[in-house]
Amino acid sequence: QVQLVQSGGGSVQSGGSLRLSCVASGYIYASYCITWFRQLPGKEREGVATIDEDGDTSYADSVKGRFTISQDNAKNTLYPKMNSLRPEDTAMYYCAANAPTTLEARYCLLQGPDEYNTWGQGTQVTVSS
Repeated sequence: QVQLVQSGGGSVQSGGSLRLSCVASGYIYASYCITWFRQLPGKEREGVATIDEDGDTSYADSVKGRFTISQDNAKNTLYPKMNSLRPEDTAMYYCAANAPTTLEARYCLLQGPDEYNTWGQGTQVTVSS
């Protein structure tokens, strides 16, 4: 079974940037989606960015053009980069794996949290105005 360990995050002013990371270990399936979710207190987790094993990506409208996600297959690591951050981006961020799956990234992003079987521990991102 795969395990996910997150790092990065922290506090930044509005307009700033942060890079997170998510390292996968254990058994890694050949076909997968890794999605970054975020959760505000009292709210449901929402998917904001997804990448699949082919490197295809998909983004929620709320972050499109500001967030990017890439992966280093040699290091089994994913790197979400968040630019032009806004106070409304303040949330706990989680990486989650849906594996094995034949879904492409654009369909994975539409799936809810219950479809993901492995989660990172979460990391807080706080954006001040």
